[in-house]
Amino acid sequence: MKVAVIQTDPVFGEASANIQRALTQLHTVKADLYVLPELFNTGYNFIDEHEVGTLAEDSSGFTFQALQKFTRENSCYIVYGFAEKADKLYNSSALVGPSGLIGLYRKVHLYYRETLFFAPGNLGFPVFDLPFGTIGMMICFDWMFPESARALALNGAQLIAHPSNLVMPYCPDAMVTRCLENRVFAATANRVGEEDRGGIKLKYIGKSEIVSPRGEILQRLNEADTGIATADIDLTTASNKQINEYNDLFGGRRTDQYVQ
Repeated sequence: MKVAVIQTDPVFGEASANIQRALTQLHTVKADLYVLPELFNTGYNFIDEHEVGTLAEDSSGFTFQALQKFTRENSCYIVYGFAEKADKLYNSSALVGPSGLIGLYRKVHLYYRETLFFAPGNLGFPVFDLPFGTIGMMICFDWMFPESARALALNGAQLIAHPSNLVMPYCPDAMVTRCLENRVFAATANRVGEEDRGGIKLKYIGKSEIVSPRGEILQRLNEADTGIATADIDLTTASNKQINEYNDLFGGRRTDQYVQ
């Protein structure tokens, strides 16, 4: 299958225009699975919870309708990040395909001022079956916690779709370790540009990437420009956790010795 990560530069609050710009990017390349950044439609640097509420939508809202139409017309799947309005406000990602909404994830590990606006995720780390393999989702700062990728891998994920708005420099290289220690693929879709709002200035680092189960950086974009990176991959290779004839990555875990 072909996976694509889309590196965007959204304008804060201009959801309709941001969605259309992302769709224009998607139309330039044919892929089976596209991964868009965290909060790709609204921007990230919210001033207060009220502002989040005005830009949030439910999982069947305007953003879903626009992207689901694309998946239906192009027989593909998309993972995208958005501000979800449900019983509370969540920093969420959705997996959508030709038949509609396939899966939802709510960010478990909130970063920085997100803790002021969003409720912590409460759906765990689910995994979803697609025609070409099993897909799990995590969002941005989840990378800092090894348990995120490990939970997805233990649940059967062959590829981790990772919508992000990265501002710290560490994640692109750290995802090499996350893939290696779990023998999974990862597709990290980040954004570029800056947001200076409410006295808080954030600069996003780009470097969207696709990494293999052996820790190989198959594709990585630069720090400044929007763009698309694609890779043709075989997800079945992520099911082999055998390191050598004596060591199995998951079979060798010593859970009785780990601190809980």
